[in-house]
Amino acid sequence: MSDIAVEALDTQTALEAPSRTAIALVTLALAVGSFGIGTGEFVIMGLLPNVADTFGVTTPEAGHVISAYALGVVVGAPIIAVLAAKMARRTLLLLMMAIFAAGNISSAFAPTFESFTALRFITGLPHGAYFGVAALVAASMVPVHRRVRAVGQVMLGLTIATLIGTPIATFLGQLLNWRAAFMMVGAIGLATMLLIALFLPKDRVEEGASIARELGALKRIQVWLSLGVAAVGFGGMFSIFSYVATTTTEVAGLGTAMVPVVLALFGIGMNVGNIVGSRLGDISIKGTIGGMMIFNIVIMTLFSLTAANPIMLCICVFLIGCGFAACPAVQTRLMDVAADAQTLAAASNHSAFNIANALGAWLGGLVISWGFTAAATGYVGAVLSVAGLAVFAVSVGLERRTGRA
Repeated sequence: MSDIAVEALDTQTALEAPSRTAIALVTLALAVGSFGIGTGEFVIMGLLPNVADTFGVTTPEAGHVISAYALGVVVGAPIIAVLAAKMARRTLLLLMMAIFAAGNISSAFAPTFESFTALRFITGLPHGAYFGVAALVAASMVPVHRRVRAVGQVMLGLTIATLIGTPIATFLGQLLNWRAAFMMVGAIGLATMLLIALFLPKDRVEEGASIARELGALKRIQVWLSLGVAAVGFGGMFSIFSYVATTTTEVAGLGTAMVPVVLALFGIGMNVGNIVGSRLGDISIKGTIGGMMIFNIVIMTLFSLTAANPIMLCICVFLIGCGFAACPAVQTRLMDVAADAQTLAAASNHSAFNIANALGAWLGGLVISWGFTAAATGYVGAVLSVAGLAVFAVSVGLERRTGRA
């Protein structure tokens, strides 16, 4: 896109844009929803033993509910985005939050393990569609050169959830009952619905919107390549994070009391990365994605080499969390390359991230099962980051060859 075109879009946006207060209130409403989804997704990890005791299953068996939720995200994001192609974004956001709130509240009253697992799958369905549509709404309210920052502000709810929401919900679940934690998450969902209803103006369905148009995203090679960057390139972060507690105690030799501290450092890193990466993305989306992939390769390799040193472990875990900096840029790039099929592409990004989660955790566990220490997950992460960088290089190369900006 030329400088003249960007300037013209900025001028038009400035004339049509809502007030700063209105933008802040909408962003707050959307971020609260992100906070609720992030809290609900991760809180189960700290409450698995409690869930297992309630339903009389083993902890590994209880872990199937995590997979059920992730499957719901992967399946739900593209299906909902396509089926809701002719639905106004405000209406769709309210519907997604209604399903999310109902799913969590129902989870709190699940009578059997089978019903609980099914409800976690249902609760995961609106996850990707919510984030995708929320990102589109946030980006539409600001000038072109501030889009990545707007997307990052919505995602800030997710990163804050890892630092504050999940620990609080976990503590509540352990203090009272794991069911109370899901009631809390459901309440956040209801609060989000109220905030969206109050602050997000009613909108009309875009002209020409249709299921066929959204499905057109699947014909665009750049959409698939961008999803590939997310699905492969970010698997390394999940590979390390999935086994960071084991690395902390068995490799660095720290006590179990230090595990929450190390996890908190990862959460702080994610928040710092989100804020810094959003600003970098508004300067250069491609530069931010490529640069952070290289950053991840270096830091994840360093993690494996130095994990036995407690100080270096803490530094590296923080910096690995900072790798989240590329996420707002990847989300925005997907919106760009999707052209007029943005909803499907934006929603599918979170399906890709859940694939990255599953891929990273599986490969990390595979390496450990071969007899390597948990520190070797850093090498797994570095290899996945190299693969993500390669996919991104193909994307940029193809884009230059076809003459598209």
